[in-house]
Amino acid sequence: MQPPFPELTRAEEQVMQLLWQRGPSYVKDLREALPLPLPALTTVSTIVRILEQKGFVGYEPVGRGYRYHALVAQDDYRRFSLRKLLRGYFGGSFGQLVSFFAQDENLDAAQLDALLRQAPAEGLAPDSPTENQPLA
Repeated sequence: MQPPFPELTRAEEQVMQLLWQRGPSYVKDLREALPLPLPALTTVSTIVRILEQKGFVGYEPVGRGYRYHALVAQDDYRRFSLRKLLRGYFGGSFGQLVSFFAQDENLDAAQLDALLRQAPAEGLAPDSPTENQPLA
């Protein structure tokens, strides 16, 4: 079971995505990797400090600055987010999620089969209880 994570804003998730993709980074490098228009350096620095307070980011001093790194693995946060999505929009039912995407994305039988085969590897199973969902 994944630990519950604090809620992240869109901007915080965007910075975390960069840290997961790029690895340890300086605030100035994170800022330059963001889409235009670039936010102020102080804005990115504030977001990184908030992520540090939430336990997502750690740092190491390098010279007169700091290099930041992710403390939470991307896969762990991905699983947490997916389970939250399942509980919030699909009543905890993996089957309802698959049905929704099958209809919305016009998935064929092979794509559905691949999705269902991958679910157990991700800690999900069709209509299995998710965290915080009682067993029958």
